[in-house]
Amino acid sequence: MASSYRGLHIILALLFVNLLLLLRHAHGAAAGAAKSKVSAVFVFGDSIVDPGNNNDRITAAKADFPPYGQDFPGGNATGRFSNGKVPGDIIASRLGVKELLPPYIGEDLELGDLRTGVVFASGGSGYDPLTSILATATSSTGQLELFHDYKERLKALVGEEETTRVISEGIYFTVNGANDFANNYFSIIPLRRHQYDLPSYVRFIVSSAVNFTMKLNEMGAKKIGFLGIPPIGCCPSQKDLGSRECFNEAAEGCCGSTILNAAIFIENHPACPNVQDYIFWDSFHPTEKAYNIVVDKLFQQNLQDLL
Repeated sequence: MASSYRGLHIILALLFVNLLLLLRHAHGAAAGAAKSKVSAVFVFGDSIVDPGNNNDRITAAKADFPPYGQDFPGGNATGRFSNGKVPGDIIASRLGVKELLPPYIGEDLELGDLRTGVVFASGGSGYDPLTSILATATSSTGQLELFHDYKERLKALVGEEETTRVISEGIYFTVNGANDFANNYFSIIPLRRHQYDLPSYVRFIVSSAVNFTMKLNEMGAKKIGFLGIPPIGCCPSQKDLGSRECFNEAAEGCCGSTILNAAIFIENHPACPNVQDYIFWDSFHPTEKAYNIVVDKLFQQNLQDLL
């Protein structure tokens, strides 16, 4: 299995580079144009960026209870899969849009929140429709439908012209695909492995990701940041499956390291006392400190291509 994960990392890196080149070509006409102000931040994806859209769903992929949120403002468990803030919050804050990026589902959003961006991500989601079915999550297609609903809702409040401005000047991020491999292809019940060998499944996921991104563009998104799949074999929950190419500091999660040390399985579980020393909060999701480091790199190396 270790060699399979190493091969997976290489294939994903190559194919997602091609996807990024495709996106850059699609938006190449905007290169060199005057940089516009970011009106709003919108995020699609899975539990890495879900701030609470799953709170009212019947699913194991939720985080609206302690110890999640212990370092979030007020110490509240909001549904974010971390000890504190998640990438959408950090990005929106660094861009000066707002301090927290709220979920689209399950909150009484005010007009100010709608005009400055929301998150459609759902813990357990993937580009493969089967992944979301297994986790009873909102699929990537379902998230696009929520975005369509959002646009209609905003239009009813502020009119078509202002809605068009918000959508066209917004910045979009999609963080998805890890569950397709960790919780679907390499799961205990390997349904997809009976249909695809690994290279074929990677091509299927990349094709699905391209289609998702192109549809998002057709719906008005102009500045899209596509984040590829992280090295999922380095998650504490996956290390027993064979990967050993990780830093020692990432070997354990603050709340545990087995496949059952995440989401509803750690409700009221005692967390480690020194969370700042950990890259991972639970067996899948990084700590707020780790997310800050990732966003720092994003801003330093890539954000100029989107602004």
